Amino acid sequence: MRQGYGKQFLAVVLAGTLTATLAACNKKEEVKAEKTDVGVTFDQIKLGEHTDLKANLKFLTHKTDIVDTTFKDYVSEFQKMYPNINIEYEGITNYANDITTRLTTGDWGDICMIPTTVDKNELKNYFINLGAMDELSKEYTMLSNYSYDDKVYGIPSMGNIQGIVYNKAVFEKAGVKEIPKTPEEFLSALQKIKDNTDAIPLYTNFAAGWTMTAWDAYIDACATGQADFAQEGRVKGKNPFADRGDQTGPYAVYNLLYEAVSKGLTEEDPTTTDWEGSKARLNKGEIASMALGSWSIVQMKDAAENGDDVAYMPFPITVNGKQYTSVSADYNYGVNCNSSADNQLAAMLYIKWLIDKSGFDVNQGGVSIKVNSEMPEFLKAFDKVGLLYDVPVLKGEETWGNDVNNESELGINVSGGMAKSVVEAAIEGQPSMKELADQWNEKWTAAQEKIGITH
Repeated sequence: MRQGYGKQFLAVVLAGTLTATLAACNKKEEVKAEKTDVGVTFDQIKLGEHTDLKANLKFLTHKTDIVDTTFKDYVSEFQKMYPNINIEYEGITNYANDITTRLTTGDWGDICMIPTTVDKNELKNYFINLGAMDELSKEYTMLSNYSYDDKVYGIPSMGNIQGIVYNKAVFEKAGVKEIPKTPEEFLSALQKIKDNTDAIPLYTNFAAGWTMTAWDAYIDACATGQADFAQEGRVKGKNPFADRGDQTGPYAVYNLLYEAVSKGLTEEDPTTTDWEGSKARLNKGEIASMALGSWSIVQMKDAAENGDDVAYMPFPITVNGKQYTSVSADYNYGVNCNSSADNQLAAMLYIKWLIDKSGFDVNQGGVSIKVNSEMPEFLKAFDKVGLLYDVPVLKGEETWGNDVNNESELGINVSGGMAKSVVEAAIEGQPSMKELADQWNEKWTAAQEKIGITH
């Protein structure tokens, strides 16, 4: 049943594939250097200019559910301003893996959502430079994920708040009167749901695979209250997965999942979970909660007739009396370095329109990446929660996170392998959570040492 490690290995192999194609992409870049020098950066373009521009764009997306609806409407609205720019969306179901392979060809289209398998020092080989970090940061937030050497290669489609999507009617029926704020309180609430309702307390969505990466999103700022923990505490820190003994930190996140599974507070057979079906089941009250980013809220609300029962809570960890959440970038838009200059300019114009005019971010359960934007109404439960944004890493350390992650084969934010191994171990009764954490720390330390990080 050790599927998790297989997925981790696959992610590392795919990342290696990208590295292997570096020379080929560099060759294309040299051949087409003059043609692809669009001569303008993302911060310099203005909507309403270049209205006579002609281009045919292909856009690869993971949002297969709205390709024929929402995205068609967006294109129609955009073409009121830019009638000669045509945009064809291609939805990819197994996006995380398939897009990685597509990128290696160079001939994949003009815009895509950048996969996590692209290391930072490889970005320039696949995507155009959208501008300097200092300039783009004046208008947009959360730019650090796909920037390198002070250049930005990807711009977020929206920001995600990290928490738990849940059915508030089920929680109320079970007698849970307050939103849980610690792992212990959350497990107690799940037990009440099991005892007093017919709902599955916590649905893992194990079988889908990619859904398990949600747990990785909680282990940094949410679990520690430190905006820079991802780099300073995890990538560079000593034994970051060790039990802190106070229900905080990465260990507490994964241990919550371990305990929920071992206590029978999740679905009976994780290998048979159904992602698409789970949306309506949560809406109807057959499922009480799921660990997913705020992007999931809209999908759950729209899945059946009880949308008003769908709500979102902060992840149940409290640090020194306060809860925190990370506001992190969702998939980033990237523009193909091998597209024509006209297509690159058209692509930037459309991306800017999506960010500034479409309302895609809030409509899809996220928050705007615009500086000083307000929290949407459906996330008012986070009013008293500390919002921590991604912190840019120090120059010279940009690749360390990818390097340690790949070398350790833990697949954090890539494969969901750690959370999968937690579910598997909890079902089998071995290894214990502490033993898992020890294994992770051993692999992490070895990876740190190999790339030159010392404590």
